[in-house]
Amino acid sequence: MTRFVAIGECMVEMSPTDQPGHFRMGFAGDTMNTAWYLRRLLPETDSVDYMSAVGTDAISASMTDFLADAGIGTSCIARRTDRTVGLYMIQLQDGERSFSYWRGQSAARTLAQDAEALHRALSAADVAYFSGITMAILPPEDRSRLLAALSAFRTAGGEVVFDPNLRPRLWGSPDEMIAAISRAAAVSDTVLPSWEDEAAWFGDADLLATARRYADSGVRTVVVKNGPAPMLLWDKGETSHHLPAAVTAAVDTTAAGDSFNAGFLAGRAKGATLAQAIRAGAELAAKVIQSRGALVRT
Repeated sequence: MTRFVAIGECMVEMSPTDQPGHFRMGFAGDTMNTAWYLRRLLPETDSVDYMSAVGTDAISASMTDFLADAGIGTSCIARRTDRTVGLYMIQLQDGERSFSYWRGQSAARTLAQDAEALHRALSAADVAYFSGITMAILPPEDRSRLLAALSAFRTAGGEVVFDPNLRPRLWGSPDEMIAAISRAAAVSDTVLPSWEDEAAWFGDADLLATARRYADSGVRTVVVKNGPAPMLLWDKGETSHHLPAAVTAAVDTTAAGDSFNAGFLAGRAKGATLAQAIRAGAELAAKVIQSRGALVRT
C-alpha cells in the first residue's frame, strides 16, 4: 500500500467547448490533475490525498465534493472563512493553450501557514508531490515552511517528487523563481522538469545539462520531458533516452505534463522499471492531449 499526498491549488477551470464562445466549468490545477489521474491508475489499496485550502462557500464545497467523488482524500484541505477558490480560463490556438487567471485571493495561498498541519498531512505518507506552481502561490515565509516540512519528511524516509512547472508570471521576478525552484529541488528525490521551460529560464544547453543541474542539487532521479521529442532519464548518474508515444493531432495540451507525471508515478508504485514507468506516462499523456480540458477519462 502506497499513500501519496499531492500539495497545491485546485481551481475552477473554464475550458472551451466545440461551440465558439462557450465554456465548460470543471475543477483542475497542476498537482490536482496528477492526483486525479493517479487515483484512476492505482489500485484501491493505495491512497491519494490532496493538501490545499479552500473557502467555506458553495463553489468550495462543490470542489471538495468533486475531489471526494473522484476518490481523492480531502482531510488535508483547510477551510478559510474569508477566502474562496481561484479560477482560470483556457484559450486554444492550434492545440496549444494559454491561460487567464483570477486567483489573487485564493485560499490555496494559505495552505502552508500551519507547520503542524503540514506535519500531520505528511506523517503517514510515502510520497509527497508538489510543483513550482505550489511554490509560486505561497508567500516567502510559507514556502520556507513547506520546504522545511518536506525536508523533514524526506529525512524520515519519505520520497519527495517535484515538477518545476515554471510559470514566470506567478513570480515577482525571474531571479526569485529560479532561486525558489532550486531550493525546492534540493529537498527532492525525483524531479520531472520540461526541457523547453528549463532552457528558457536556466539557460540549459541540452537535456543533459538540465538533468545534471538537478542531480547536483542532490536529486536521485530526473526525467526531462521534451514534448514530442525524446526524453532523458537520469538515475543515479546513469542516463538513457526514451521516445514519447506518437500523437497524430494534439487537440489540447492542457495537463500533458501532469498526466505524464501520474502515469510515471503510478508505474513506479506498481513495481515497473523506470523505462516502463516513463512509457506509461507518455502513453497516458498522448491520450490526454487528444481531448479537451485537463481531466480526460481515458
